[in-house]
Amino acid sequence: MNSKFQFHERLMLGGLLGLLALLPAGCDQKGVTVYRVTNGDANATTPSATAPVTPLAPPATADAGGAPQLKWTLPAGWQEKPAGEMRVASFSAPGNNGQLVDISVVPLPGMAGGDLSNVNRWRGQVGLPPVQEADLAKLGEPVTVGDAATLLFDQAGTIDASKAIPGMPSLGAGKIRILAVALHRPDMMWFFKATGDDESVAQQKPNFISFLKSFQFAAADALPAGHPDIGAAADTLPAGHPDMGAMPPGATLPNAGPAPALPGWTVPTGWQAEPPTAMLLAKYSVTEGGPKAEITVSSFPGDVGGLLANVNRWRRQISLPPLDDAGLAQAVTALTTPAGPASLVDITGTDAKTSQPARLVGVVIPLNGQSWFYKLLGDATVVEHQKAGFIQFVQSAKY
Repeated sequence: MNSKFQFHERLMLGGLLGLLALLPAGCDQKGVTVYRVTNGDANATTPSATAPVTPLAPPATADAGGAPQLKWTLPAGWQEKPAGEMRVASFSAPGNNGQLVDISVVPLPGMAGGDLSNVNRWRGQVGLPPVQEADLAKLGEPVTVGDAATLLFDQAGTIDASKAIPGMPSLGAGKIRILAVALHRPDMMWFFKATGDDESVAQQKPNFISFLKSFQFAAADALPAGHPDIGAAADTLPAGHPDMGAMPPGATLPNAGPAPALPGWTVPTGWQAEPPTAMLLAKYSVTEGGPKAEITVSSFPGDVGGLLANVNRWRRQISLPPLDDAGLAQAVTALTTPAGPASLVDITGTDAKTSQPARLVGVVIPLNGQSWFYKLLGDATVVEHQKAGFIQFVQSAKY
């Protein structure tokens, strides 16, 4: 992608996620190419940007009978890009004076923060003040995603010169525009977003609306294999990390709104701090000889889909089948922390990304309207040795 607008995700997901790649699965008519979203593959190919209709078919997951096959009509001039870890589809479109507009499609479970919080997050990213629930109907423009009616929010503002976005120097002190749609589907929110300089996005708005109208879901919603370790979008994002599905490493946008402060905690001896990737507040690794484990911390508003959904998300990461409510009661252990009661899960399976044996210890702490997620994942022996220190780390956190 043009270096002036390279929205390469800083996604999460260090040890947490595998890059999604698009692999060709076949062609059934001229100009129609079929792709499957899989875990990262060094030999993956990028679909032709000239294909007018592109179906996307993620493989079935353990807890869903099938993932959605996605189809769309690609507007003239749009270039399809590798999907990335948060995105199931990613595009760039030509804009004004050589600029590029970035377009992303991101599915997230649950309500993903709610319409008001998402609109205010988008407004904050372009320097606009928040609005009230009653304002949404006035601000939203009726559009359809396929045959589903929803609202498009068109937000334009200015980026402060001191907060230039890496890879986007021409936007460092100018106007920015975001077109965003949040589509409610059963147990899933789908986010469609176009971001770039004001004039470029305005030029591409008719194409964006056309793209939305062409978008089709062919099966029940389900996250693709290797989708990021999250449960839902955030009302507010941790300070300094990119907007989901949009920002490059190190990038920030102004006025993103309040974010949870990083707790103070006691880090066990031997843990190595690593740069947190997108959606993470903190990340550590610990190695014993060759074997390794990683520790991650994240926080999101609300219950992020509920405890069952998050435990099953963790179970997918180590290739275990989902639980029902009765199974959840047996799998979760209560954990006491100074911040309040927490839920702990300790599971062993096979890492879905590496196909290696793995163990995962996870803790969920509901606190002041947020859900805090702590995870220890890696070699089973290392995790066994580090489990006690991991729990002490969780319990030492001061929010």
